Amino acid sequence: MCGIVGVVSHASVNQLLYDALLLLQHRGQDAAGIVTQKDCKFFMHKARGMVRDVFRTRNMRSLLGSCGLGQVRYPTAGSAFSDDEAQPFYVNAPFGIVLVHNGNLTNTPALRSQLFSADHRHINTGSDSEVLLNVLAHEIEATTRGQPLTPQHVFTAVQQVHRRIQGSYAVIAMISGHGVLAFRDPFGIRPLCLGYADNTWMLASESVALEGTGHRLERNIAPGEAVWIDLSGHIHSQQCAAHPVLCPCIFEFVYLARPDSVMDGISVYQARLNLGEALAKRVVSTIPPNEIDVVIPIPESSRPSAAQVAQLLGLPYREGFVKNRYVGRTFIMPGQSVRKQSVRQKLNVIPSEFKGRNVLLVDDSIVRGTTSREIVQMARDAGAHRVYMASAAPPVRYPNVYGIDMPTRQELVAHDRTLAQIASVIGCDALIYQDIEGMKKAIGVLNSQITRFDASCFDGVYVTGNITLEDIVQQNAHRTGAGNPQDEED
Repeated sequence: MCGIVGVVSHASVNQLLYDALLLLQHRGQDAAGIVTQKDCKFFMHKARGMVRDVFRTRNMRSLLGSCGLGQVRYPTAGSAFSDDEAQPFYVNAPFGIVLVHNGNLTNTPALRSQLFSADHRHINTGSDSEVLLNVLAHEIEATTRGQPLTPQHVFTAVQQVHRRIQGSYAVIAMISGHGVLAFRDPFGIRPLCLGYADNTWMLASESVALEGTGHRLERNIAPGEAVWIDLSGHIHSQQCAAHPVLCPCIFEFVYLARPDSVMDGISVYQARLNLGEALAKRVVSTIPPNEIDVVIPIPESSRPSAAQVAQLLGLPYREGFVKNRYVGRTFIMPGQSVRKQSVRQKLNVIPSEFKGRNVLLVDDSIVRGTTSREIVQMARDAGAHRVYMASAAPPVRYPNVYGIDMPTRQELVAHDRTLAQIASVIGCDALIYQDIEGMKKAIGVLNSQITRFDASCFDGVYVTGNITLEDIVQQNAHRTGAGNPQDEED
């Protein structure tokens, strides 16, 4: 996942883009970038690191113009350690195009070969986003054939892009001297929404970026739809996919998105409350509530679910862990021992909430199990009598190929293990998982127009319908940090 934003205004947009990226920082901490446009010239700054570290006053002053794009990067495809992978990406022909992308293409090798042999375009990095940019540029060039660019040229090009590329993609591109284009894959796997305020249009991954910068959420970009905003602020839109169907990634609601966002008509916070309600029923069927003294969330995204579990079971809800916000995320740590040390640095226990008690720890999801195991041990070290673990999401048994850098199947703690075996690995006295249908129902009830989610990491069903075991093996071979498997935040 990554966070992307685009703005078309009549005033300087550098500060607005910066503020929006801060609000999307949770979607990527690996790198950040902004590009603006003035008088048909692009001004760009990007680098590895957090938004507040990448941009200094001198950088902001150089970002001139009244329209622009920004991205915070979470690495999934390409090198995790190369500055060249930071977005936005730029290509000079036709017109001059810059692009930011959230998602993951699943046919990148074939596209790369086509671009080299048939389209005569050079790809300079390992990023699928650069591949996507060059496919878009080629189709715009083929459509315009030297004519002045019109909205219909743009929409025709996007139709061709949909036919050529596979996977998940929410895209915002800026064409020099013309305007900003946004489009979403035909399944709407990755999110993208549109907002407006004071003669300014903003596109962003999550509504929190709009509302946090004073914009009103107008609507979500539909799956397969393209939106074109010219430099005068006039907006055009068209459905560009043959058979669009909304199948948003369910992991966005479980963990990825901020709770104060609304995505595809669903409040993320309410979705997590509903997950807690469904989880409470699973807990009751496994552990008598009178054998639990206290419910404790594992910070931070599990709090709504944990609070709902506690309320419905009539149990005290307590904060037993204090999170240090100034320690890096555990999944980017290079080795197992370093990750273990980082968990201890990132979370500290409040011993009085554990000593002599039977505690139910609630997490949003369990991926590798490494962090969960360490947290269970921390609870025991703090004096807990019994430690139960509940996950608001089902077991993660399959890799994600649509933009979440999950481990290979062999690295997933739930892969080829029974519930009892997973509990033994984690070290808890009992383990309760959400069930898949319960998860889908809990979230789906919030928008009756969504009849299907991408829940592939839970059920192994890939909504694009064109994923093979060979594709997964190939993606894992190029997965960022290969050989240093990702740990989850749990």
